[in-house]
Amino acid sequence: MIHQNTILSLLAKCKSMSELKKLHGLIITIPTIKSIIPLSKLIDFCVDSEFGDINYADLVFRQIDVPSVYIWNSMIRGYANGHNPRMCMLLYREMIRSGYSPDNFTFPFALKASCEIGDLYCGKCFHSGIVKSGFEVDAYSATGLLHMYVSFADMKSGLKVFDNIPKWNVVAWTCLIAGFVTIDQPHAALKVFEDMGHWGVEPNEITMVNALVACARSRDINAGQWIYQRICDAGYDPFMSTSKSNFILANAILEMYAKCGSLKTARELFNKMPQRQSVTWTTMINAYIQYERHQEALDLFLHMWASGFHPNKVTFLSVLNVCAHQCALALGQTVHAYLLKTSFATDITLATALIDMYAKTGELGSAKKTFDSFQNKDVVMWTSMINGLAMHGHGDEALNMFQKMQEDGSLVPDHITYMGVLIACSHAGLVEEAKKHFNLMTKMYGIVPEREHYGCMVDILSRAGHFGEAERLMETMSVQPNNVIWGALLNGCNIHENVSVANQVKQRLTELEPGGSGVHILLSNIYAKAGRWEEVNVTRKGMKHKRIKKTIGHSSVELKLLS
Repeated sequence: MIHQNTILSLLAKCKSMSELKKLHGLIITIPTIKSIIPLSKLIDFCVDSEFGDINYADLVFRQIDVPSVYIWNSMIRGYANGHNPRMCMLLYREMIRSGYSPDNFTFPFALKASCEIGDLYCGKCFHSGIVKSGFEVDAYSATGLLHMYVSFADMKSGLKVFDNIPKWNVVAWTCLIAGFVTIDQPHAALKVFEDMGHWGVEPNEITMVNALVACARSRDINAGQWIYQRICDAGYDPFMSTSKSNFILANAILEMYAKCGSLKTARELFNKMPQRQSVTWTTMINAYIQYERHQEALDLFLHMWASGFHPNKVTFLSVLNVCAHQCALALGQTVHAYLLKTSFATDITLATALIDMYAKTGELGSAKKTFDSFQNKDVVMWTSMINGLAMHGHGDEALNMFQKMQEDGSLVPDHITYMGVLIACSHAGLVEEAKKHFNLMTKMYGIVPEREHYGCMVDILSRAGHFGEAERLMETMSVQPNNVIWGALLNGCNIHENVSVANQVKQRLTELEPGGSGVHILLSNIYAKAGRWEEVNVTRKGMKHKRIKKTIGHSSVELKLLS
């Protein structure tokens, strides 16, 4: 005779669904096993084990006439931790309607599901249920509630929940720190981290990672160095370990040093690591990109690839961005060839980065080919292609593409899309078309024109000789015109030899930020064309007095290819 304890022992040793199903068969065929405990353990395996099957758990669950609260919680947990949070919510509602009372283990998973589907109202309903059930002071339920509020960036409600927790554990403190990091209040996050120490609560690795992110965002290198030293004092150096959690810590420390301006220290720590993951390489590559040290970023990427590491999506996005800035077409093409052989080939974000890279490196044909290869395009991909065409002077084609995008009906252009549209109008000399789009941008889509949009319109109007209209438009701006906008107006003056408007601009040059040589050079050229050499000398002397140096142009030639 097989006893219940034997079944429970076998369930504990189960390693696959096929073994589990055999045990389930035994449970069904042995009438002496009346308890639902073996069934609850069977369900636990299905929802918790990496070899489990939530659908099989549901089949077993539906055969139980009177499931215990424990079994309800197991099913709710399974759906919350899986990829079906909505089913978790439905099961919770079914549990209530069936007359069961949720306990302190039910609510945290229901709250997690509300976060997964982005439903704050549902989360607040669970909060009401927690209060009515008397679990508001339960640490497990209260911490789940705190996590829910900070996930929705509702720190005011989160702080109220935190204050009501009877004993602040490391999870609650970490939740609060992560919440302030999420809403981009790094100084507040570090203050909470400091308070946590005063209360004698020891941080865990997740706490440290969030505190380091706060240091990076607040550019507080002193706090970052103190946290790193504290980690080392605890008995381990994340740069000398190969565990997964230490890799996460190491990446956070690298990013902290890089964001705080200590790129040299970040690289020294990176070189110190006995083993690296793809994310570590990517962190260091992005650090170089942050300081516009693009060639070093590319060199590190090539080193990464040569070392046998497979770049991830974030790495490729960073590298394609650098290829676009450095006009490294050959490397960009090599990356594209690699992507076509992987699952990344269908990734729309990477495809958009490829379009941008090809457009900026002058390979418009490849950009179009990549664009045409995708059936379902989002607004970012359309925008990238429109901007690429506009950038290369294909104004009419860019505007036709914008028309096709609008015909889709489901896509809403953004402010970047309209930048491409206005640049296209500029290249095609379509003044009235530009004015129409500039007005529709606000009236139809509610997009408030930014400085760049005004700059485009001033450029279009000035090139057409509509100086009065350009100046009136500049007067309506909510921000002061910058070098670029005054330069656009002066460029029109240069084309039409309009010295009168140029003189008006000259009076405004004192208001501009120093270092912008373009507008001063344009003004000098306008006076030179008009033969007013005294004004040319005065303009040049003014530049010398303000120590404004002419920006030196440069070219680059791509020499190094990936072998």
